[in-house]
Amino acid sequence: MAGQGGKLAERFRRWVSEVLIPFMEAYPEREKSFESTSGFTIERLYLPGAVAREEDYLEKLGFPGEYPYTRGVTPTMYRGKLWTMRQYAGFGTAEETNRRYHYLLERGQTGLSVAFDLPTQMGYDSDHPRARGEVGKVGVAIDTVEDMERLFEGIPLDRVTTSMTINAPATVLLAMYVAVAEGRGIERRKLGGTIQNDILKEYIARGTYIFPPEPSMKLTVDSFRFISRELPRWNSISVSGYHIREAGATAAQEIGFTLANAICYCEAAIREGLEIDRFAPRISFFFNAHNNLLEEVAKFRAARRLWAKIARHRLGAKDPRSWRLRFHAQTAGSMLTAQQPLNNIVRVTVQALAAVLGGTQSLHTNSYDEALALPSELAARIALRTQQILAHESGVDETIDPLGGSYYIEELTDRLEAEAEAIIRQVDELGGMLRAIELGFPQREIQREAYRFQKEVEEGRRKIVGVNAYQEEEEELQIETFEPKGEEEQIQRLAQFRRNRSERYSGLREALDELSRATERGAGICEAILSCVKSGATEGEIIAAMEKVWGRYREQVLV
Repeated sequence: MAGQGGKLAERFRRWVSEVLIPFMEAYPEREKSFESTSGFTIERLYLPGAVAREEDYLEKLGFPGEYPYTRGVTPTMYRGKLWTMRQYAGFGTAEETNRRYHYLLERGQTGLSVAFDLPTQMGYDSDHPRARGEVGKVGVAIDTVEDMERLFEGIPLDRVTTSMTINAPATVLLAMYVAVAEGRGIERRKLGGTIQNDILKEYIARGTYIFPPEPSMKLTVDSFRFISRELPRWNSISVSGYHIREAGATAAQEIGFTLANAICYCEAAIREGLEIDRFAPRISFFFNAHNNLLEEVAKFRAARRLWAKIARHRLGAKDPRSWRLRFHAQTAGSMLTAQQPLNNIVRVTVQALAAVLGGTQSLHTNSYDEALALPSELAARIALRTQQILAHESGVDETIDPLGGSYYIEELTDRLEAEAEAIIRQVDELGGMLRAIELGFPQREIQREAYRFQKEVEEGRRKIVGVNAYQEEEEELQIETFEPKGEEEQIQRLAQFRRNRSERYSGLREALDELSRATERGAGICEAILSCVKSGATEGEIIAAMEKVWGRYREQVLV
């Protein structure tokens, strides 16, 4: 109630005693207290708070495109350019996924997002014993540069931006992408896109790591150096809160742990001699769009403001582009239900609306059948149409930060920022994120919140439609199926590639040996990886050359 004097407070007390209490005596509220998804107590009514005064407004909110970017990272936001509609897709072979990409692009998708299968994510070729049964299952199998060529057949790489959800071997897949583009005569500086390249969250929440944490950080820092110099339109990392939230984190934990990871990457790069303003403008973020509409809008605003402060004051960035938190959002896969799956269309719409009201730069909307199987073409089309309806029919694109100034939104933005700052302080007190991960701090905190949420569902205190409320007999749903022959085809193709590669490539052994030496030096690794790709090395061979030096990480059991 700052800036309102005592008059507003007096009127509020009168309203409570003379209007609210008599009414509640006759018509009680549904619950004794209301809580957000993150466990916050939600007040009955919010009044003008700390941004009521002009000076507080300028400090906390400002204007779009200016520090602290609470209201948006560009001066016109969606009035100038809509968010990129980027549907995540990948399954089976490169040819199958390529067909889906063309299908989506023909229907108005504006960016590609690649899902890789588990062996590719873990640095194994498709014929490795550990890959058996997993090839092409949760994404597309990419073993060689020729697989990458088939994946993007007929797609103009200099006109479409590509996001690759790949972490531990991100530099290898990027090198393949660059090699494909240059093979078509496209200069690497014209390529636009993102590699996720966020290894810290793998140790926290997901598990698809290859090397130990410290060597993995060396590889990430080397990718910052290479990309800032060679691929000026490419985002060198997408610091991901998405998987942290999917593991059970609250909204505040999603912000806090994600930004703590970003601090760790930036400080590591600075220690290696990189200038913050050389690489920070190409750092992007990846957040979850969860079910609680208003809390999510506030989360995105709080994350933007907090990162602007961190980049400017803690990391010492001088370029305003380094202060901007640009992010991709994806609707919450963990909130999709196998029961009554068509209800997921509504859930995804609410989540997507939260991302747009929160000012996302690009968005993926999940398909309604993803709790059951890989998305069918119908489900993928509905997911894309959801974005298009929001963009062209809802009106939310017509003004900037449409919920800004809501007493509730501003209060919640402040609260989420404060809680996220407290989490970052805890990480700092433990010695930084690498040490915090080693101690199991973020893992335990997230597990505790996941348990709290699940317990609320099981006890019926948190209702999930179709799961513990409004249940009914299940309807039949057509789901996407794939022939098992895809794995054998990929293995046969890989064998043929190895037999015939001497006809197209040369210098393989020398390139792999140089990669091992670059790995020992901890410098020039990305250039050496690119040389290996252009010499015909498979992903597994490249990873093995680095593994000789760094080894393969085995997770410690935390008790």
